[in-house]
Amino acid sequence: MKLVVNGTSHDIDVEPEMPLLWVLRDELGITGPKYGCGIAQCGACTVHIDGEAVKSCQVEIGDLEGEVTTIEGLGTPDALHVVQEAWIAHQVAQCGYCQSGQIMAAASFLATNSTPSDAEIDEAMSSNLCRCATYPRIRAAVQSAATKLSEG
Repeated sequence: MKLVVNGTSHDIDVEPEMPLLWVLRDELGITGPKYGCGIAQCGACTVHIDGEAVKSCQVEIGDLEGEVTTIEGLGTPDALHVVQEAWIAHQVAQCGYCQSGQIMAAASFLATNSTPSDAEIDEAMSSNLCRCATYPRIRAAVQSAATKLSEG
């Protein structure tokens, strides 16, 4: 089976029921997406499939259609993604465990709404949990990234 992750094609030989998260971590050594709950409730495993944020713990590899982007492929080799820059500027991360999923959710959201209200940010990010409760910083970072995106 062929799988494209972060622009690189991989040949993998796994059971079709294997979750994408395990393929990424165990077969390809891509450790940005984290295992949090295994039931798509925490968002630590969030990746993009063709730009859409999905919980990789619930995507069976046999059902996967599209290119996968993880936190490792979000920016470019020369520059961080605007959301990653905002995360650093607002010192969002504490323990850091959920942050790759948070960033991936925020990047997907901002791709469809570059001028969100605080309420829209809260709603969009509500599917990703942060045990350290850095939600005010998350909101500020998303708003900052949105401002930068809308300025061009």
